[in-house]
Amino acid sequence: MQKAKLFFTFLLLLVVSVMVACGSDDSAGSGEESDVTPVGNLDVEMDGPIKINSNIPEGSEIYSEGPNGEEAVSAHTIELTEEEVAEIREGNYTAAISMHYAGNDWSQAQINGLESTFAKMGIEVLAITDAQFSVEKQTSDLETLLSREPDILVSIPVDPVSTASAYQRAADKGIDIVFMDNVPEGFVHGEDYVSAVSADNYGNGVAAAHAMAEELGDEGQIGVIYHDSDFFVTGQRVEAFETTIENEYPGIEIIDRAGIAAPEDGESVVSSMLTRTRDLDGLFVVWDVPAEGAMAAARTAGLDDLVITTIDLGSGVALDMARDQNIKGIGAQLPYDQGVSEAILAGYALLGKEAPPYVAVPALSVTKDNLLESWKLVYNEEAPEEIQGFFD
Repeated sequence: MQKAKLFFTFLLLLVVSVMVACGSDDSAGSGEESDVTPVGNLDVEMDGPIKINSNIPEGSEIYSEGPNGEEAVSAHTIELTEEEVAEIREGNYTAAISMHYAGNDWSQAQINGLESTFAKMGIEVLAITDAQFSVEKQTSDLETLLSREPDILVSIPVDPVSTASAYQRAADKGIDIVFMDNVPEGFVHGEDYVSAVSADNYGNGVAAAHAMAEELGDEGQIGVIYHDSDFFVTGQRVEAFETTIENEYPGIEIIDRAGIAAPEDGESVVSSMLTRTRDLDGLFVVWDVPAEGAMAAARTAGLDDLVITTIDLGSGVALDMARDQNIKGIGAQLPYDQGVSEAILAGYALLGKEAPPYVAVPALSVTKDNLLESWKLVYNEEAPEEIQGFFD
């Protein structure tokens, strides 16, 4: 009987995760009520403390600092005891999630980690929104979410300056806010928000640089595709990559740089770079979605041997790596465990427990040799069959 109950719970979690990952056509609009994805309450049995995946190396060095120069606290050090979870479950709390962009594997893994952990805590997720990288839409999304009066808001700001007033309205209402990656301008830890959680983005940039150097034999000319926006974590990645190349690999020269404003800009920006700089040996792209555009541009240009490294283990770049094509190294975030950490810190606030200002999940260096193992660490599930097929 107990096994049947657990199996039913697993199926319920799986169905809801698929529903969230698939999304809805109604989610792309003006930010009104119909743009909010409703989420049912998942009330699952709790057994033991809540903490991040024990398979992630605990001793990994964390290079990143927080948005305001805060020292990073490892996500391994935060957890909720079984007794604390039981106390939270008695509160009948609610939460809302406001994403900057929900159209990639990273975002969906964050959502899945949040939902599964909130379910264990007995916290109902009222809604999830997708701002589609629009400040105006996120501002509207936040207004809609605030009208539902959640106890907790977990969010990643599209822009730390332009969205600050919208988040301030949430803080003024007494909502406990946990941020992903970015903190709005002027926000004070412990007063306006609970904590910020991120991957070790600097560490992932370092990993991408080392992978590039190994593939090129420490020599070559490369380009860099950066995020042309005031976005803290993407800036850290590029800084780490370029600093590592310049300081540790004098035989590699960065000869061209170009910025993208949106994820879909990757192909056009890289095509222009390859037109003016045909002799590139390698290319660093700031995250996986524009890297997919870079892959397309390289194929169009007939550059099958162009080495590309990036950040984030998305399905597109993972498949390219499995096929031995352009993607040779990835500095991977662990977004599922970031979601778990964010939910834990929300629990800290509900308990009146002091939370550190900045929490980071260690970086993960991915090559084809550890691709399948890395996928399981990143997403808490086995790699898709189309990727596994290249390892049979």
